[in-house]
Amino acid sequence: MKVQKLDNRALRPFLRQALKEDGAWNDRTTRGVIPSGQMAKGAILAKSDGILAGLPLAAEVFKILDKKCRFRVLKKEGSRVRSGMKVAGLEGPAQALLSGERVALNLLSHLSGIATLTRRFAGRIKGSRLYDTRKTTPLLRSLERYAVRVGGGMNHRFNLSGHVLIKDNHLKLGGGVYPCVQAARRKYGRDEFIEVEVENFNQASEALRAGADIILVDNAPPQIFDKILKLVRRKMQVEISGGLTLKNIKKYSRIPVDRFSSGALTHSAPSVDFSVELFPS
Repeated sequence: MKVQKLDNRALRPFLRQALKEDGAWNDRTTRGVIPSGQMAKGAILAKSDGILAGLPLAAEVFKILDKKCRFRVLKKEGSRVRSGMKVAGLEGPAQALLSGERVALNLLSHLSGIATLTRRFAGRIKGSRLYDTRKTTPLLRSLERYAVRVGGGMNHRFNLSGHVLIKDNHLKLGGGVYPCVQAARRKYGRDEFIEVEVENFNQASEALRAGADIILVDNAPPQIFDKILKLVRRKMQVEISGGLTLKNIKKYSRIPVDRFSSGALTHSAPSVDFSVELFPS
């Protein structure tokens, strides 16, 4: 699966803000001990195993601080790295390399963690059926979803302005599955893609009768799906979500549904550790 590249130009304001937050343009330690003309070279090294994601961001961080910085990619995005591997080479003004180090590594570690966990989940599911959710870090959604794609997953609706997704609180306030789906259909027309969360067979039956396009079966035991799949008979898509873990995903993956979604991909991914080693040049 080809991964859509990051738009580095669009991300520059965010990266500048991240560098500003870290005080990169007023790095008292670096400016106190390193001469402004000193040059350095070195590398970014993996300190734990994982799937690599975020190198374009790391490269852009150093370029923002000083255009003379050179970033040489040694491992491709999406490749598996082992502890001790060099993933990128660095060369340029020492002050810029030192002042950008932490922001670059934080982004690389976080995104690689998401890509790594996604790859592990995807490896337990046949086909491209693994989706993320909106359970992302505020303002980092586009980056975290990029990491999901690098890891082999797919992206659910980007935000609330995407397709209709009727969830449990909508159902409580809107009178149930049938009236909620019908209300959305009247509001937006027959071309609107409508998804509705259900927990049991009766709700799935209501969704089918109301004309939903897909049901999201949330936190349901595997045995419920035989009955639901016989009911829908390809008239609706079926998505499994809620409570999916690396331990149980293989059991659920045997169920012939259209897709699986998990917030854990973005909100529970452990970081992959990286470090920068620099030397005078």
